[in-house]
Amino acid sequence: MCEVHHIHPEKIKNCTLHKLDDDTSLELADLFKVLGDKTRIKLLSLLAAEDELCVCDIAESLQMGQSAISHQLRVLRAARLVKFRKAGKEAFYSLDDDHVLILMHMGLDHVSER
Repeated sequence: MCEVHHIHPEKIKNCTLHKLDDDTSLELADLFKVLGDKTRIKLLSLLAAEDELCVCDIAESLQMGQSAISHQLRVLRAARLVKFRKAGKEAFYSLDDDHVLILMHMGLDHVSER
């Protein structure tokens, strides 16, 4: 299991999660909806292991069609979980920032607890 920087539980208790307004609550719920898809989790895991990948490499790795991968990447981009850069006609995708890795690792830690 990978070791990640863990947030101290006391620090979490003192944050303002209990004071979320409706708009922020909706944004957080939407983020969890995006993360609630097995294909998108696999795609994010693949990008976590690489610096960046093109759609064709992602499709090959996940054994899916390029149009299906492009659709999932649009969803992940809209949620600011992945970003892309163009190189000629090709687009290369990567995780948007370290927050995505932290979310993935913390979720994995949680589901791995027994």
